[in-house]
Amino acid sequence: MNWTQLDWPALDRLRDGFLHGGAAAGPYWKTESALASYDLTYGERIAWKWDAVLRELKLRGWRPPAHGTVLDWGCGSGSAGRRVVDHFGEGAFTELLLWDHEPLAVEFAQRAAKAAFPALPVAAITPGFLAGSDSPGLVVVSHVLNELSAAALDDLRSLLGRAQAVLWVESGTHDTSRMLSAERDRLLADFNIVAPCTHAHACPILTAGNERHWCHSFAPTPGEIFANTDWVKFGQRAGIDLRSLPYCFLALERRASGAAAPAATDLSRIIGRPEHFKPYARFLNCDASGLAELTVPKRTAPALYKELDRTKEPLVYRWEREGDQVNGGSGLR
Repeated sequence: MNWTQLDWPALDRLRDGFLHGGAAAGPYWKTESALASYDLTYGERIAWKWDAVLRELKLRGWRPPAHGTVLDWGCGSGSAGRRVVDHFGEGAFTELLLWDHEPLAVEFAQRAAKAAFPALPVAAITPGFLAGSDSPGLVVVSHVLNELSAAALDDLRSLLGRAQAVLWVESGTHDTSRMLSAERDRLLADFNIVAPCTHAHACPILTAGNERHWCHSFAPTPGEIFANTDWVKFGQRAGIDLRSLPYCFLALERRASGAAAPAATDLSRIIGRPEHFKPYARFLNCDASGLAELTVPKRTAPALYKELDRTKEPLVYRWEREGDQVNGGSGLR
């Protein structure tokens, strides 16, 4: 697939389904050209979100369970699973497993993964695996929540209940993010939260009075695409802002039997993006004490004020603060 061969009718149909809920109505990977066109375009944009998540996990010093399987659940074109394997390396896993409700998607993802990682065994899993008792090492889930029926979500929950670790990325919309926060709280009993949270308390986003908020971040778009005429034309034709990549995510690892949940850290996370005004920056902060709106005065902390406007790194900080005013801080670097 190349830019001149894009199947625009398929891309338009897919995007409309993802935006308006039609994707939940049934199988939508109808042709090979739909998968290839998606993988080159929308799938790559999702992969940039995965890049941001994986960079943060590297900063946190996290790696998946040693020499286990990685299962890309609801794989579609397989871009998420490939990004994860590429980041941690083929040697980090014994096998890449793929599942999607459409065999055509699994076949496409399997071919792409075998081409990218010739030394790594790649296989499609059977429905029996999902209903069985096998314990996958790492389960990768990407952009599925707004598509799942109640039965499919129960199946996913059952699978995650057997996993050793979970990496789950979703779109950064209000509704989808709050759904993911609810799944996070369901998993607290058995998993430690690696990211994005800096604590293991119930998600404060879901408490009464915070209904307008949602946990989300923005991934940086690779700068070179803005000089790439193919990407520029794609953005114009698709009607999307190439600069905006909102996402939400979970990174979890199973807690040892009988172990206590880890204590909260002294880190905080900025929700969304800071707003910059002439005298100060303002943002919604999440930490072990809950949500709070904080400000960074430009006069008091000019370097931090500027950094919050320009950084492409995760917005995870140790603050020096007095009440709701931040006078300094160091980021997760």
